Amino acid sequence: QVQLVESGGGLVQAGGSLRLSCTASGLAFDTLAMGWFRQTPGKEREGVSCINWAGVSPDYADSVKGRFTVSRDNAKNTLFLQMNSLKPEDTAMYYCAATTNGFYRTCGVYDYSYWGQGTQVTVSS
Repeated sequence: QVQLVESGGGLVQAGGSLRLSCTASGLAFDTLAMGWFRQTPGKEREGVSCINWAGVSPDYADSVKGRFTVSRDNAKNTLFLQMNSLKPEDTAMYYCAATTNGFYRTCGVYDYSYWGQGTQVTVSS
């Protein structure tokens, strides 16, 4: 089993920045592919950015390319999402997810087995 705990969400004005973190425990972090997803009420959960165990060639949703950067620190069992130039449409609950297919780097929601509780990001206009 993998336990995931997100942090770093909050309220920010449009154009601002936030950095989300996700700390994992339970399995060797450097064997996991990881992802960030988000969801707003009434909408399906969508992939934001996903990264394989080595951090190579991460995947990004078109809506966040050039603004968000995903990274991971395998020594600290932590996944990050640096979010810059935030927009009101980025407002959502952000979830960290993991899959034991460590080479995976795309954001198929059903390919991830483990999920955190989420952290709320609210961007005001």
